[in-house]
Amino acid sequence: MATSRLQLEADDSVHLHITHSNLKSFSADVRFSPQMSVEAVKEKLWKKCGTSVNAMALELYDDTGSKVAALSDDSRPLGFFSPFDGFRLHIIDLDPSSVTTGGWLEDTSLVEKYTISEDDYAKRTDSFRKFKEKRVSQNPAASEAKQTKENYMEDFCSDIKVGDRCQVEPGEKRGTVKYVGRAESLGPGYWVGIQYDEPLGKHDGMVKGTRFFECPQLHGGIVRPDKVKVGDFPERDPFEEDEI
Repeated sequence: MATSRLQLEADDSVHLHITHSNLKSFSADVRFSPQMSVEAVKEKLWKKCGTSVNAMALELYDDTGSKVAALSDDSRPLGFFSPFDGFRLHIIDLDPSSVTTGGWLEDTSLVEKYTISEDDYAKRTDSFRKFKEKRVSQNPAASEAKQTKENYMEDFCSDIKVGDRCQVEPGEKRGTVKYVGRAESLGPGYWVGIQYDEPLGKHDGMVKGTRFFECPQLHGGIVRPDKVKVGDFPERDPFEEDEI
């Protein structure tokens, strides 16, 4: 065997890996005194896995996976079976009515779940859906206000599309439309992303960790659509105002 089989002294303890026949995900490493009786070992394990002492059988396996012994005599000390550090102590639950049988505690597909048809749910008067409908009926203005808030300035976007040349107020800044839509991190409603022709912006199309579009640094801006006018706005000639 891979583990060195040194004789255990009377005051030594042994470190064993614990597994369970019904609880496949259960695993623990527990230290025992070789002087403990098998019954005392079972008492200690019962507190960890829930299998009763009377319904528990124990098997000892070495570190290669080979069975060493069945711990069938509760009065024997654990050391009688020559356990060594790294060996595995396997718990077998003998109770057919145990809640752990068949993996019941681990496989949620075995748990009976409450289901209700759509028609039956619609008929219930105490459902969350009914509660929500009641709240809306009692305060329709609030519901409408929320919807209006979410669609704020949507009408201004009807003639704005990505790729359009535009001019932005204030300052008559010119550029190209790069984004049209909502930007919740900035506020409710609709926004327009602009790539300015000149470095008159604040970012490169990323705002508060969200990438809305790509553009050179300091050429990006996101404004409300009522500040944007689309049309024939070519890039300005930087020398056109320098002529005498």
